[in-house]
Amino acid sequence: MHDPHAVEMHDAPAGEGLDVRLLVPAAVGWLTAVVLVGQRPLTAALVSAVALAAAITLGLVLRNHPTHPRRTIGWTAAGSLVAIAGLGVAAALQSATLRSGPIRDLAAASATVNVRLKIEGDPSLRQSTTSRRPPYVVVKATIEEVRTHSRPAGTTTTRIHTPVFVIGTAKWQTVRYGQHVDAAGRLGAVEDGSDVAAMLSTRSPPRIVDQPPWWLRAAEQVRAGLRKAVADEPDDVRGLVPALVMGDVSGVSAELNADFQTTGLTHLSAVSGTNLTLLLAFVLPLARLVGVRARGLTVVGVVMVVVFVVLARPQPSVLRAAAMGLIALPAMTSGGAGRRAVRSLSVAVIVLLLLDTSLARSAGFALSVLATAGIVLLGPGWRDALARWLPQWLADAISCPLAAQLACTPVVAWLSGQVSLVAVAANLLAGPAVGPATILGFIAAGVALLSTELAQLVGWVAGWPARWIILVAREGADLPGAANAWPATAVGIVVLTLLCLALVFGLHRILARPIAMILAVVVLTVVVLRPVGSLGWPPDDWVFVVCDVGQGDGLVLRAGEGTAVVVDTGPDPAAMDRCLRDLGIKHIPVLVLSHFHADHVGGLAGVLNGRKVDEIEVTPYFSPRAEYSRVVDLAAHHGIGLRTVTFHEKRVVGQLSWTTLWPARVPALPPPGTSSATSSDEGSPENNASIAMMVEVGGLRILLTGDLEPESQRAVLASGVDLRADVLKVPHHGSAQQDPEFIAATHARLALISAGRDNDYGHPAPRTLDLLSHDAIRTATTNISGPLTVTNTDNHLALTTTHPAP
Repeated sequence: MHDPHAVEMHDAPAGEGLDVRLLVPAAVGWLTAVVLVGQRPLTAALVSAVALAAAITLGLVLRNHPTHPRRTIGWTAAGSLVAIAGLGVAAALQSATLRSGPIRDLAAASATVNVRLKIEGDPSLRQSTTSRRPPYVVVKATIEEVRTHSRPAGTTTTRIHTPVFVIGTAKWQTVRYGQHVDAAGRLGAVEDGSDVAAMLSTRSPPRIVDQPPWWLRAAEQVRAGLRKAVADEPDDVRGLVPALVMGDVSGVSAELNADFQTTGLTHLSAVSGTNLTLLLAFVLPLARLVGVRARGLTVVGVVMVVVFVVLARPQPSVLRAAAMGLIALPAMTSGGAGRRAVRSLSVAVIVLLLLDTSLARSAGFALSVLATAGIVLLGPGWRDALARWLPQWLADAISCPLAAQLACTPVVAWLSGQVSLVAVAANLLAGPAVGPATILGFIAAGVALLSTELAQLVGWVAGWPARWIILVAREGADLPGAANAWPATAVGIVVLTLLCLALVFGLHRILARPIAMILAVVVLTVVVLRPVGSLGWPPDDWVFVVCDVGQGDGLVLRAGEGTAVVVDTGPDPAAMDRCLRDLGIKHIPVLVLSHFHADHVGGLAGVLNGRKVDEIEVTPYFSPRAEYSRVVDLAAHHGIGLRTVTFHEKRVVGQLSWTTLWPARVPALPPPGTSSATSSDEGSPENNASIAMMVEVGGLRILLTGDLEPESQRAVLASGVDLRADVLKVPHHGSAQQDPEFIAATHARLALISAGRDNDYGHPAPRTLDLLSHDAIRTATTNISGPLTVTNTDNHLALTTTHPAP
């Protein structure tokens, strides 16, 4: 996610330090943009006017007092005020652009419109985590013409330039970046602070008006050529090489992406300054060899930046990467330019925010800037400290990723809820292979325009360093303590930030002393290989865990040492993988998927990551089709058989056993290409066909209910089965739709609910919590308490959480 190689470090001339004069104005301007994004234009303009007036006044004072002892501080303050004024104007203009024209008013009225769009991004196919809709496509576009119809006025056509997000059917996958298309749909409002003015929902296919410009079509040919060059390689290699070269992540699997996230290598599978810096590091020395000097090198570098932007598409993330790469360009084309890196970074931050103030709240922008700032501010000192007892090349290799990782750690923890302890080592090991894989990929893309066979040969060679990167990610992510959970709360992030600052001030002394470094590495190795866990979690005698997977279900039943039966996988592979890693699960004899909604099967890749899964047990209702097909494909890829459950069957695995209580009857599947979803996910056939099972383990009876709705709850109750249980997994994340008689029949002592923090569905519903409370059932939820762990030592039912409820 961060960009640990965004800038190369070069020695500054003797006696010269880093130029940090613009650092404060850049930081102040960034904070200003964060505050003003989404504000009314008048508010931003007033802030800008006040700041400009104050800057002019302060500048006049400083000019009239040239010998003032705090002149430097004064000019820094004046520069900060100018940055505030500039970002205020930019925020006002961007807000005015979003508010101008009729789109916001039409969106507020949920109006139906006919529009002409210019496609501004690549379409992304997504799957809803509920049954509310089949797979859908999201793509960013600009409305250039809107046509509305009203009876008095007839049809009104308005030419505008307003950005929107389009949500369409799967047929929208065919649109291409730079095309103009006609569409009809309904506009919807968005939250203030968004970089678009509205959402356009459409059920009709796009009507293509024209093709992308010639230069984008040429870029598509190059991108397609690279994909063909690695088409015969293994799946992960086929996905990673295009991602390294030009940020084409369409082929990167969820499983590999989760490993990259755990090992801090995510920046390799997305457009970042790394890609461009490597390209420049390859092209510029070649230019020198053929006699290009001075400004000629700068021209070559700029041309390569333009080529890179065209190939990777001129989208915000690409432009950000180009800016980070341009910071490295002066250092590569002129000696002694390293001291100007901070100034260049500050200018890049201000310019990018002036062009697009919405970047101020972008996690990718923050990670790129922090990684680069860490390298140029902390890297040189740490490199010099290591160089006292290590070779210069090794000191460089360690200090760069270490500085970038430390600078980005609080933001990464905020986004992922975990802290990677292997990121520096993973970057150090993978780093030597990144350059060859990227450069050879670029060569393969170019050669593909001339010869497919020769391109495949180059692609085959590029695949070998890519294999090494994948191996580092796979093995690193499988280490027991590779990543540790960290509370993604304001208090948790403040504490982590303070710890990182303490390391910033103290790490120099450790790096300069070989014995201290060896001790630190030994301690880190012990923690990674033998993790202490999260304050004693999980307890040694756990029998059942409800993993904290967000808005979904991920349940683990202990079957032996390192062995468990897993029921559902949550929506996120990384979260499920992390939970199973913390529990030490390596073998899963049976994986049960209660039904095929994405919030129950979306994390399947995380369960399969580095674990032996013998069998996948599924509901006989194979809908939604897209998720069912994805599960089938993943299972086949890993050589795992799928088995359909039968009503009232009994299974025994190790120390646990269970009886399948539902489904007893299954409705007819909807025709291919249609969805069985109703307008609400309550009462959907997918939910009502969930697998329900009574589990006995460790002296406990645990009732697992999937997403059963009242209809099926009553049917289970009517079957006469004994529903008495010690622990109830409340159906459907604690939704309001529960049958009171079903809940009462369980006589449960403990009710557990798996729901996401601040989820859009209001789960768990107050009505359900009241129902459980009325039945005197103790209730715990993952959205408040994190993962829920059940023990039954000496026949004493107990619940352990990592974040106790208030």
